[in-house]
Amino acid sequence: MEQRHLGRTGLRVSRIGLGTLTWGRDTDEHDAAHQLKVFWEAGGTLVDTADVYGGGEAEYVLGQLVEGLVPRRDLVIATKAGSVPDPERRFDGSRGHLLAALDASLQRLGTDYVDLWQVHAFDASTPLEETLQALDIAVSSGRARYAGVSNFCGWQLAKAATWQLAAPGARTRLASTQMEYSLLQRGVEREVLPAALDLGVGLLPSSPLGRGVLTGKYRHSTPADSRGASEQLAPFVEPYLDEAAGRVVDAVATAADGLAATPLQVALAWVRDRPGVAAPIVGARNAQQLTAALSVESLSLPDEICRALDDVSAPVHRYPDQDWSTL
Repeated sequence: MEQRHLGRTGLRVSRIGLGTLTWGRDTDEHDAAHQLKVFWEAGGTLVDTADVYGGGEAEYVLGQLVEGLVPRRDLVIATKAGSVPDPERRFDGSRGHLLAALDASLQRLGTDYVDLWQVHAFDASTPLEETLQALDIAVSSGRARYAGVSNFCGWQLAKAATWQLAAPGARTRLASTQMEYSLLQRGVEREVLPAALDLGVGLLPSSPLGRGVLTGKYRHSTPADSRGASEQLAPFVEPYLDEAAGRVVDAVATAADGLAATPLQVALAWVRDRPGVAAPIVGARNAQQLTAALSVESLSLPDEICRALDDVSAPVHRYPDQDWSTL
């Protein structure tokens, strides 16, 4: 699998990442092991997790598989901290919480360091410089090799990345930002992606298949074994089952027919090759689904197909996102 630099850093990652959101919850250790082996054998390196996935079980399962199944040196392990199970305060970006969470993650993962440590979300209750100082401490202490953020809007990302580049002292530049991005969710193109491109921050798209909708599985019905039929995840899928999304899914299916490919391959290739994207993070229910996603490695979309998909999925960008003089 092709490797790409993550942002303006020396860290190289596989251009498809493996997500672990369901590990330890819907995906048991046996299925997780099968996925990890398939991913590694295909040349995949980037494995993304978080301290809250499965209440910590995702990290624990991954930790049980590293070394015994796949050499630690062959993986780029990325995890996140900052989300908390508190309805009164969903995010905690304080230095104390973040560093304690990192130590707990390392223990569950069974490793001395993570390759990429990400702040899971912006915490308006904590000074941003305090949150960023936790990243500096993590890297300077050797507990993390690189640092990034997740779910920061445009101004938040620009402020954080600029602070790390301009503030005095030894600061750790942001390597990445993880955001939802697909043909059904192009909101990052308004401000996040321009900021990331300008400041050398690599984009790691989550839900690159539109929460599974872009595979075409929901075109005519809801499969009984799908996330859309799951009591827990149905609300996650439902926003992308409207008429507008249906037009995009139909266009993806038409393109797939013309290319002798699958809708999954077309949708994933589109987001993988967008400017600024380092590696879409793919979460699979089983190894068979993952194998289907990894088969995209051999597909590059023709320019005319990309333009057609751009047009049918184009978000409305008006003032001030476009040049005001043209309005």
